[in-house]
Amino acid sequence: MAFDRLLTIMDELRAQCPWDRKQTMDSLRHLTIEETYELSDAILEKDMNEIRKELGDIQLHLVFYAKIASESTTESSDRFDMADVLTSVCEKLISRHPHIYGDTVAETEEQVKANWEQLKLKEGNKSVLGGVPSSLPALVKAMRIQEKARGAGFDWEEKQQVWEKVEEEMQEFKAEFNTDTNELIDTERAEGEFGDLLFSLVNYARFIDINPETALERTNKKFIKRFTYLEQKARANGKSLNDMTLAEMDVYWNEAKTI
Repeated sequence: MAFDRLLTIMDELRAQCPWDRKQTMDSLRHLTIEETYELSDAILEKDMNEIRKELGDIQLHLVFYAKIASESTTESSDRFDMADVLTSVCEKLISRHPHIYGDTVAETEEQVKANWEQLKLKEGNKSVLGGVPSSLPALVKAMRIQEKARGAGFDWEEKQQVWEKVEEEMQEFKAEFNTDTNELIDTERAEGEFGDLLFSLVNYARFIDINPETALERTNKKFIKRFTYLEQKARANGKSLNDMTLAEMDVYWNEAKTI
């Protein structure tokens, strides 16, 4: 009943509200991305009330896209509505879980992932990596690439091997610098080695069940909170950060670390 109510409201807004009438899939796209990041923030903060709100906002966007698609004036084969969307995902879930709805045996998570990737290839994907969106942020993309490669059986056997690769990449990155003057020898080569180092660190994080995107974002948030405290304390004491020494700022920074 709640979902039907949302669909009804969407129909009414699309018919009567000037803003809603004007929207297209292209105009909604950046708003949907923003809502997704807001949901991500709420999840990281473990704020269940905000998670509920953001899930509602994203659900509204999904309904909005389906409504726009149902109004398409192009070929009828291009038109679809919310029922088509839900039917499609249900059929996909059933077909990709043959260990639940068929005779395939998959007793571990890794077996499920491997079956999933093989089924996607049978459905028409030309590459295991073909399903990784090109517009994903680089850190998330690295993680997804590695996960999909593992699903195809291309992966390290032990985490120690991965850590050795991290150390190897660190040395190769370090070799691009003059250790006496710390001057960059070749920016392009150093950037390439730094990328290899990051990729290997993401790989190791995956082996020890750490999500690198979540880990980095938590560090970002921690830094923001501590730096904001530093600014507030400096302001309360009539000081400007530009006029303070690093040693003076470190006093407030260390205070922030204890809070």
